[in-house]
Amino acid sequence: MINYDFNSISDLINTFPDEEICISHLEELRWNGHVVSPFDIYSKVYKCANNRYRCKETSKYFNVKTATLFDNTKVKLQKWFIAIWLVTSHKKGISSLQLSRDLNVTQKTAWFMLQRIRACFDINNDVQLDNTVEIDETYIGEKNKNRHANKKVPHSQGRSTKDKTAVVDMVECE
Repeated sequence: MINYDFNSISDLINTFPDEEICISHLEELRWNGHVVSPFDIYSKVYKCANNRYRCKETSKYFNVKTATLFDNTKVKLQKWFIAIWLVTSHKKGISSLQLSRDLNVTQKTAWFMLQRIRACFDINNDVQLDNTVEIDETYIGEKNKNRHANKKVPHSQGRSTKDKTAVVDMVECE
């Protein structure tokens, strides 16, 4: 059984030192010993070489990364695991530039990884808040006077919100 209480990146790297261990861990999490085809959940599945499987009904090949955030990427799972840990550990988030330095990948790859990770945290807006709620708002956008002449918004002086985007944040207190 793997200890999921990681206090540092070195703990994570020691737990998942190579790709095979990462794949085994992901298979255990996803399928728990019973491989299921992402194309037809009732189909028989054949194990093939190189950690691949084949769906009998559709004759399509797949692996543990198929239909997940790791799908169609050449980035090793260890780097994905580290990226997920970094994104979820940083209180105020992490930039793609910082992630690229931490993982030793290009900024473009780090941006792609961040987009996939953030997509997994899509929140459900249908939840009703019951307890005390703290609300704050702000307006995002540059000052009109700092813009180029052809980008200025007419009749937008001072605290005008014509050219700003409103952002509202709500936190439920317990």
